[in-house]
Amino acid sequence: MALKRRNKVSAAFSMSSMTDVIFLLLIFFMVTSTVVFPNAIKVLLPQSQKQTSATPLARVTIDADLRYFVAFGNERETGVQFEEITPWLQSVAQQAPEMYVALYADETVPYKEVVRVLDIATRNNFRMVLATRPSSD
Repeated sequence: MALKRRNKVSAAFSMSSMTDVIFLLLIFFMVTSTVVFPNAIKVLLPQSQKQTSATPLARVTIDADLRYFVAFGNERETGVQFEEITPWLQSVAQQAPEMYVALYADETVPYKEVVRVLDIATRNNFRMVLATRPSSD
């Protein structure tokens, strides 16, 4: 009886393709996470039918407890006093003169507090947009 000798082929699993996929996923999530800057301060925005198409760089937030927060770009919000908003916006405007400022105000905030911040924008010629949430209609 003739015995046939077979070459054994080792079935080694190559991890290089798996590491390539993981690396590409890592890059994807790193790039997409820099695009999104979630608003860390919880505010219930008023509803509106239309949303603005402007992309604001600076954010001013007024929460339900009438605390003020500011942030620029992807920075986290930092708490400030009302009197500090104007110098902060002026310093940010020097970095990005064509910026839009988004005002995030909780729907329970009195109208006069919103007008105070809008007045700062008017006096300093800042372009300001009022952030709202989409209407549920």
